[in-house]
This record gives sequence, structure tokens and C-alpha cells, in this order.
Amino acid sequence: MPLSHTPLDRLPIRRLTADDLQACADLSEDRGWLREEHKWGLLLAAGTGYGIDDPSGQGLITACVVMSYGPGLGAIGMVLVAERHARQGVGRRLMRHVLDESGDTPLSLYATSNGQPLYEQLGFVETGRSEMLRGHFTGTEPAPERGVRPATAEDLQHVLRLDREIFGVDRTHLLTRLPAFADHLRVAEQDDEITGFAALWPNMDTHVIGPLIARDPATAQALVGSLAAASDRPLRTDVDNRHTALLTWLKANGLEQIATTSIMVRSVPELPGDWTRRFAPLTVAAG
Repeated sequence: MPLSHTPLDRLPIRRLTADDLQACADLSEDRGWLREEHKWGLLLAAGTGYGIDDPSGQGLITACVVMSYGPGLGAIGMVLVAERHARQGVGRRLMRHVLDESGDTPLSLYATSNGQPLYEQLGFVETGRSEMLRGHFTGTEPAPERGVRPATAEDLQHVLRLDREIFGVDRTHLLTRLPAFADHLRVAEQDDEITGFAALWPNMDTHVIGPLIARDPATAQALVGSLAAASDRPLRTDVDNRHTALLTWLKANGLEQIATTSIMVRSVPELPGDWTRRFAPLTVAAG
């Protein structure tokens, strides 16, 4: 049977590569998302993409990316279905394929209200909520004084060690790409010990702050303040809503909530690591 006549539930699912970046960006745009080509480039390089081609040659019908952190965790993101094929079970089929491929590996994702019912049917449970904030940083409420400086190559191993302690799994393959991916990378230091780090990376007309890892809310604020001073764009970040002190401070400095998402996990009771020091992800697509 020619592919053009093949039912949607029989079309082959394939691995995506860097050559699919434009098709992924087109799919994002088709669903009313930003194209986010810079972010797609990172995700396709550091993660594993899955997709189904449209037999008519109109790009991708559906796509997603899985960021693997070894046997301890995999993060699913960028789950998209073309508008012309929405509500036909394509997203469910792709997700079932990802679950089969992942085996017993615990999985996490950030879900919108539209996607959450499907993920619940597939065994994901909500463990928290996250707020997406956006706006021009005003600096009205100054950041606490902390030893924040630009990161150097010598800091990398210390950053990786701190991240593994706080995030709970090894993200070396992702974080080592930060110096090339981000416009600015900062570390906080006290008594010759790195107590936090954060990156500022370009995404369309905004700068995104993430990851944001810090010893305490004051250190997180200091890192944000340092990065904000380096940008003339609107800032965007996603913050676990349990971090009320940081959220209050960000909103006092001009950022506003533009969306909320559910933090969901499967095959594990909650995300590994220490949420009290994990303030914002690199991107919700990578966990």
C-alpha cells in the first residue's frame, strides 16, 4: 500500500536528526508555538527525537524529543501534532512508542492543560506545578549581594558535580553544551565554593534563564540579577511554584505569569534530586 494511503496508525515512526530541525520548527509554528530553532538544535543534538513524516510531503505529522539521563530518568518534551491531524490519536501513538522505547526508565514531562489528560491515561501523575514568567526585568527590587561572576572553563567540573547532587542524575552531555548554547553563563561562589549557576540563552525575541541551580533563594536572585543586567530583551523563565520567594521577587521586578504547567512523572514517585535548590529547568522540554 502506498504511504499516501496508509492509515495514520500504520505510518512508520522514525528517529529525528539535526537535518529535521526546520521541519520541527515548522511543526511548532503550525501549532501556534514559536519556531524556537535554537532550542530545537540543542534538543536534537543532546536528545533523541521521534517523528512521523506526512506521506504528502508536508513535513512532520508529529514529533517529540526524549532527553535521557541514563537509567535514572528520561525527560519528554516538545510533543506536537500538526493541526491537520489533531485529535486523531497520533499523539497517543507517538507517546506509546516512546514509552515502549524507554522500558523501565522513569520519565518526566511538563504538561499543559490540553495534554495532561492523555498523559494521565498513560500512567503519568502530577507531582507539582510550574509558572512560566515573562517580562522586562526592572531591577526595582535589588538582588542580594552574592559572589556572582562569569563562569570559566575551570568551573565546569564543579558545576557538573553540583548539578548532579541537586538534579539527582548526570546531565553532563547536556550541560557541557551550555557554553556554546548560552549567551551568558554565571556561577555564584562563596568561600571558594560554587553555590549555584545559571545560564541565559536566546530564544526568538527573548532571553531564557535556565537552568537555575542555587543554594538558596537569595543566591538564585543574585544569579538572575546578574544575568538580567546582561540582556536588553524580555526575560522568560519557568519556576517551580513552591519557590514563592523567588516568584514574588521576579514579579516585583516586572515579570508576569503567562502560563502554568503540571510537572508529571511516570514509574517514580517524584523527580530525583533536591527541589529546594532546583529553581528553573534549562527548558521544560529537557526537564
